Amino acid sequence: MKKYVYSFEEGKEEIQDLKKRVEILGGKGANLAEMSGMGVPVPPGFTISTEACHEFSKSKEYPEGMQDQVDEQLKKLEENMGKKLGDTEDPLLVSVRSGAAKSMPGMMDTVLNLGLNDVSVEGLSKKTENPRFAWDAYRRFIQMFGDVVMGVAHSKFEEVLEDIKNTKGVENDTELDTEDLKNVVERYKKVVKEAKGEDFPQEPKIQLQKSIEAVFGSWSNPRAIAYRRINEITGLLGTAVNVQTMVFGNMGDTSGTGVAFTRNPSTGESKIYGEFLMNAQGEDVVAGIRTPKPITELEQVMPDCYKQFIDIANNLEAHYKDMQDMEFTIQEGKLFFLQTRTGKRTATAAVKIAVDMVEENLIDKETAVMRVEPNALDQLLHPTLDLIAKEKATILAKGLPASPGAAVGQVVFSAEDADKEAKEGKDVILVRIETSPEDIEGMHAAKGILTARGGMTSHAAVVARGMGKCCVAGCGDIKINEKEKIFAVDDITVKEGDYISLDGSTGEVIQGELPTKDPKLAGNFETLMEWADSLRTLNIRTNADTPKDASTAIKFGAEGIGLCRTEHMFFEGERIKAVREMILSEELEGRKKALDKLLPYQKEDFVGLFKAMGERPVTIRLLDPPLHEFLPQEEKDIQEISEDMNVPVEKLKQKISDLHEFNPMLGHRGCRLGISYPEITEMQAKAICQAAKETGAIPEIMIPLVGNVKEFEDQKAVVKKACEDILADKPYKIGTMIEVPRGALTADEIAEHADFFSFGTNDLTQMTCGFSRDDAGKFLKEYQEKGIYEKDPFQALDQDGVGQLVKMAAEKGKKVKPDLKLGICGEHGGEPSSIEFCHKVGLSYVSCSPFRIPIARLAAAQAAISSR
Repeated sequence: MKKYVYSFEEGKEEIQDLKKRVEILGGKGANLAEMSGMGVPVPPGFTISTEACHEFSKSKEYPEGMQDQVDEQLKKLEENMGKKLGDTEDPLLVSVRSGAAKSMPGMMDTVLNLGLNDVSVEGLSKKTENPRFAWDAYRRFIQMFGDVVMGVAHSKFEEVLEDIKNTKGVENDTELDTEDLKNVVERYKKVVKEAKGEDFPQEPKIQLQKSIEAVFGSWSNPRAIAYRRINEITGLLGTAVNVQTMVFGNMGDTSGTGVAFTRNPSTGESKIYGEFLMNAQGEDVVAGIRTPKPITELEQVMPDCYKQFIDIANNLEAHYKDMQDMEFTIQEGKLFFLQTRTGKRTATAAVKIAVDMVEENLIDKETAVMRVEPNALDQLLHPTLDLIAKEKATILAKGLPASPGAAVGQVVFSAEDADKEAKEGKDVILVRIETSPEDIEGMHAAKGILTARGGMTSHAAVVARGMGKCCVAGCGDIKINEKEKIFAVDDITVKEGDYISLDGSTGEVIQGELPTKDPKLAGNFETLMEWADSLRTLNIRTNADTPKDASTAIKFGAEGIGLCRTEHMFFEGERIKAVREMILSEELEGRKKALDKLLPYQKEDFVGLFKAMGERPVTIRLLDPPLHEFLPQEEKDIQEISEDMNVPVEKLKQKISDLHEFNPMLGHRGCRLGISYPEITEMQAKAICQAAKETGAIPEIMIPLVGNVKEFEDQKAVVKKACEDILADKPYKIGTMIEVPRGALTADEIAEHADFFSFGTNDLTQMTCGFSRDDAGKFLKEYQEKGIYEKDPFQALDQDGVGQLVKMAAEKGKKVKPDLKLGICGEHGGEPSSIEFCHKVGLSYVSCSPFRIPIARLAAAQAAISSR
């Protein structure tokens, strides 16, 4: 019979391959098995596999044999601990936790203190000689089980607790005595009965079965699905379930609980970082219910435990050779580790840790390059608050610097509002008393997050760091009224829609909308990029239309321009008039006259680009969009242009009507336009060649939208004549964009005449999939949710479909012309999985927007390492 349940000891013994172990037992289960084997003090327990979750998700029933295996492992655990689940004298209590193969902090469910009922709570009270602790554990269990398993709103329990505290006149849970907690338990049970029409379950094995089912079910809850979508986590079977003996941090002043990292997850500093609370359970720390103390203060409170903790933490980092995120509990002076995992970190921290670990001889350069998620570098490439403006601004409050960077936006007080406002194009700051996993969509939409409660390891902090969002947590000075949608600091009130600025590096909350400054990249970042550059084989170019964009790209390491869109230059100042004059001219002579006005503008544009790029290659695409895009559509604009150009309104409207196309993306554009109006191609070719002659550049002229070799030959002849007339014997290159499927299918014919191919994967995706780029957004999200496409094919290359055309065209082209240069210049040129594909199929370069250059450099290096 298939094995679904493994004790922590069996996990390591029976599944030797670490990757397979993580797939089957999940990250948490695999690490608990590993720690058990290392002799780390881990409370005993067992793991139910991700395969069981997968089967349960399909049928909503346990797979055959699983219940028997759970019963068998529970029996072994009871024998090991000398306790029984639900025992009246000395009850065994367990936790039931999720744990997928990839970390999803806070997104799935947990149940603690399972095994308590009206009878066993008395047994726990007698055995521990601590009645207050026993009843506190029972009220926590009812609340958690009621919420997670039975679906009773968390707020219903909170209302009862607040009412009892208010009646007694106390502020903290810890100030309630045994009798108070007994009262809480009775009222909690009434909440369950009223909400669900049934009593709180007293049979521990029923509690365990229902909790396992709830954790399995939480794999498919909306926040877990959203987290996987946002973080592009795919291909997993489900979550494992870890059933583990409870240890208690809330048994008095010699007990406590905490979360810690072996290095600072915000900055990467090689120093223990974390928080703890005495006389508390784990959820008190991560949920931000109480603001905890820095981990270093544990040395004064419990020096022996602190020393043991540091020793084990250092051993775990050395063992895993990466920064660890650990949860621990101290029960009456004895330390237990509940889990370790690779710690989530900001991009700043990821880069520093990777470089430091090479210098510490823990890892090699290749491992360091593989450690940093390319897309995470995006965090380093965005602005910070302007310091001069900040000095003059009003600092409203200061919280904990939970995730670095800067965020400026309008205040909103709910995740739903954040999501809604962001979709309308507004920059928003999500302000909450504390965040919960349900807020995931709003956190993703917001520019920054501000919470009144919670520490550096609270939900808000951990999720924000994982997303690269600026976050200020535990800002107790702000008094939030989520109902009224305001927060106050002293005598200042901030309303929904007001602007605030956050400095995630200092924890400061600033009134108003502050300007930001571009980042400066140096030190560890440059070191990592140098290592990446030494390992990659793909060249990295940029998409740039102006000298400013080109200069920015060079700063980020661009090795050339892979795409200059000439049409963007046509909209400026006097040029648009000349373009419109050319469009409205009925005769060739009139069009040439208008184009002659454009030529000097175009030439200066290209001179600027060539000078900015120095000796680096520059690929310039000839006019691509249809002509109607240069004419107005609104009545008011038509009237204005009619007067400005002295053209009758009716003539203008007639021309707009003549140029109208039902599907302009498949219409009269690109090389088709050049074939109808060769004078446009001629003017652009002359401007490029004159600029190249003046600057000494070697131009690469790209003819767009070629689907038939004869189209290319037609346009190449026009370009070649201009090159020969102006450049004489100086070198130049003429190539094409492969963006029409027929162009890919006949790439061998085109390659005989072309010096290079550049894959325009935006249009190639559109035409291959039959999706309109402008309309597909309405349904592609649903396609992703239903698993039809793993990712949006306009964001990540559809390797099984569009990718096969790229591969075929590359092979066909190289067969005819082995030295054919091949590049990609769609949006996919800066997307890591697409870059890896480009490396595999033998492209020469990728081209992307300036701010994605470092991402492309790192992704190209990772592709080279992975392909070895």
